[in-house]
Amino acid sequence: MQLMAHTNDQRPTTNDQPRASLIRGIGVSSATALNMIDMIGVGPFITIPLIVGAMGGPQAMLGWILGAIFAMCDGLVWAELGAAMPKSGGSYNYLREIYGSRRLGRLISFLFIWQLSFSAPLSVASGAIGLAGYASYFWPGLEHQYADHLWELHLPLLGTLQLRWLMSGATFLAIAVVVLAMILLYRKITSVGWISKLLLAGVLVTIGWIIIAGFGHFDAARAFSFPPGAFTLSHNFFLGLGSAMLIATYDYWGYYNVCFLGDEVQDPGKTIPRALLLSILLVGCLYALMNISVLGVVPWQEITHTGQSNSGLYVVSVFMQRIYGTWAANLVTALVMWTAFASVFSLLLGYSRVPYAAALDGNYFQAFARVHPQHRFPYVSLLALGGVAALFCFFSLADVIAALVVIRITLQFLVQAVGVIVLRIRRPDLPRPFKMWLYPLPALLASIGFIFVLVSRTNSLKQVRYALLILITGIAIYLVRAWRNREWPFEVSPFVADGAASH
Repeated sequence: MQLMAHTNDQRPTTNDQPRASLIRGIGVSSATALNMIDMIGVGPFITIPLIVGAMGGPQAMLGWILGAIFAMCDGLVWAELGAAMPKSGGSYNYLREIYGSRRLGRLISFLFIWQLSFSAPLSVASGAIGLAGYASYFWPGLEHQYADHLWELHLPLLGTLQLRWLMSGATFLAIAVVVLAMILLYRKITSVGWISKLLLAGVLVTIGWIIIAGFGHFDAARAFSFPPGAFTLSHNFFLGLGSAMLIATYDYWGYYNVCFLGDEVQDPGKTIPRALLLSILLVGCLYALMNISVLGVVPWQEITHTGQSNSGLYVVSVFMQRIYGTWAANLVTALVMWTAFASVFSLLLGYSRVPYAAALDGNYFQAFARVHPQHRFPYVSLLALGGVAALFCFFSLADVIAALVVIRITLQFLVQAVGVIVLRIRRPDLPRPFKMWLYPLPALLASIGFIFVLVSRTNSLKQVRYALLILITGIAIYLVRAWRNREWPFEVSPFVADGAASH
């Protein structure tokens, strides 16, 4: 397949037929549901041991609390941009408009799509891998590994890149989960709305049961038995906090999912901000209650050991087994698998609209602009992202999460948080149905939090190298395309072109 070039005045169509428009069928409740199932997924259930182990005690709750604060700050960035530019593609449109659609913004928006080719399938794969991991609680044979390889590549300046891939029964189950989500999404968006609400019901039942069961058997002494020096502001404390916040960042991400569906949202100027802020507030409260309830039943020392061994990460299953027995552990495991699938479903729905928007702008493969003639959704984009996600199911969950967070912070979130301030300066006249509260403080706080997560971790350069490699290769590909197509920065000015023609 070859990149097709179009100017801003050219829009690809399929088989020379007029392009079908998308349906504005998503209201506040459906948008909030899609965001919440995207945010929750399998993350908080399988990352509890990782985040507690990162800080070595229940003080790991700081990671979730700070994660919620920075998510709300960044959510206000998304709310302002999403309400002002409610189009399919989300960040692609925002970055292009902020930095100039015919100048630097064209490069930055291309880089966003380029990194999305990696980060979106990584995000989808993380949910599928987590679901398969919980399924091994029922079928331990799924954990049997048939292959486990570590690849190393030495690059000048960047250093050594490491890539570990493995194959087990759980790998094939994760791939099957991705395929099933693709099948369910291959339909009209108005049908997707009720499916999202049904999936959310399972998510809320799971978390609600955990909270009620935990507080019914809550032991405050166990939950708040902090180790000596737990809050000493040492170098190790901040390294642990950075690692904990990286995991919390992953757990909270998804509040912006509705922004990628802008063309399909009813009254987007109100619906998008409300869905964003509601989902962050509700999920933040649920996370805090759920994690405190778990720590009040299962000792943090046991949870920490589980996280360090990277096996048996079924804390919620152990939690229910301690309280009610095996039947409850089996039931909650099935419910966690339900929430994980709901996340995969929502992620594929949202991200499949982004390459579609870029293709309409001539900045991606023309095939991605195709809309299903009957159900009117971007089916090529859906199938392509789902296929790449299936390939990423061969990686470990920990590697997928770390790579996903670092790549997206470096090449999307930081540029966008700064960009909302740039847009205020460049386009003060732009209609903004929603304006960020306490501007520009939330954007600045979000940027500070993202930078802290990038640098304050053990072996933080490992994933940063991946982000830099994606950045460098993306710039190189863009420059080659721009030179061939005479786009910025190689475009020929009309004055020069006219002068050359006269001779």
